[in-house]
Amino acid sequence: MIQIGDQVFALDDPLVLAALAGVGVLALILILLVLSVRAAGRSARLAEPLSQQIGILGQRVQMLSDGQQQLAGGLTHVSEAQAASQSNMLKLMEARLAEVGRSMNENLQGSARRTAQSLGDLQQRLQTIDKAQANIEKLSGDVLSLQDILSNKQTRGAFGEIQLTDIVSKALPSDSYALQATLSNGRRADCLIHLPNPPGPIVIDSKFPLEAYEALRNAKSGRELTEAARALRTAVRTHIRAISERYIIEGETADGAILFLPSEAVYAELHANFPEVVRDGFNARVWIVSPTTCMATLNTMRAILKDARMREQAGAIRKTLHQLHRDVEIVLERAGKLETHFDQARRDVEGITTAAERAGKRAAKLDNFDFEELSPEDTGGVVPLARPGER
Repeated sequence: MIQIGDQVFALDDPLVLAALAGVGVLALILILLVLSVRAAGRSARLAEPLSQQIGILGQRVQMLSDGQQQLAGGLTHVSEAQAASQSNMLKLMEARLAEVGRSMNENLQGSARRTAQSLGDLQQRLQTIDKAQANIEKLSGDVLSLQDILSNKQTRGAFGEIQLTDIVSKALPSDSYALQATLSNGRRADCLIHLPNPPGPIVIDSKFPLEAYEALRNAKSGRELTEAARALRTAVRTHIRAISERYIIEGETADGAILFLPSEAVYAELHANFPEVVRDGFNARVWIVSPTTCMATLNTMRAILKDARMREQAGAIRKTLHQLHRDVEIVLERAGKLETHFDQARRDVEGITTAAERAGKRAAKLDNFDFEELSPEDTGGVVPLARPGER
């Protein structure tokens, strides 16, 4: 219980309790106020340097704000410059890209044209190769046929005769040679050239020692080479002897004959490695020729035939020249007569011109009514007209 003056209050009374609580709260408030005032004093003393710092900080913040504004302006200028630079760069890049695009387009078009041209050329070359391949295949077939022909002696002989006939027909007139001509001894020559005396008709006979030449080319050892060389010498010498005995006839043919080898390779082999065989042919008056040298020899014979025929026709040529000289004399005589006629005609034309001039003068006098009598000299100078036969 609590006694204040005359009043006694019970502690368990709610009003007392409430009053006590109110007094405690009020006391607490007062204490807090005192403390607040004291704290405010201390805060005021402490706030003075803080306010100064805050002022300085405000100034710095203001300076920072100004710098920030300047920086913003600089950033704006830089941004604008960067934007302009980017724009110029973009334009330059666009122009460069356009130029590169045009260049690439032109290069691509040029490359396309060159590629098309190259493909066209390649196609033409392929066509040429196809044609060449076809020709090679055909030539292979022809070579096989030629091998079949040359493998048989009879067909090989016919091959040489055909080649000789082709060369002779191209080099000489058709009436200057005879093919498969039979001589007085009954021998038949492949070709007889009708040369004038001397030297007289000369025989060309075709021979082809192919087996001996192939054995020489295919020889592997020294013994095979020796045997093949001996066989080639024997074969060629046999042909030389046969031609010398059969086709050189005194009083009928020339004092010599020609052995035709239808192979340049065999001819070159003889002259390169078998000169003694060639000398044997010279001694027997048998001259060995190849297709090339045979053409040259026939051209020489053609010149001889031409010279002989010109000599045979010398009389006819002289007679023709005499007739030509007489014809020229006749032409000159007739030209002289014609010149005389032309001279007479010229004088007649001059007389006609003179008469026409005088007639014109008389007509002019009549036109002017001048009827005076003409003077004697006007009438005496008139050129009379006469016929050509009356002169």
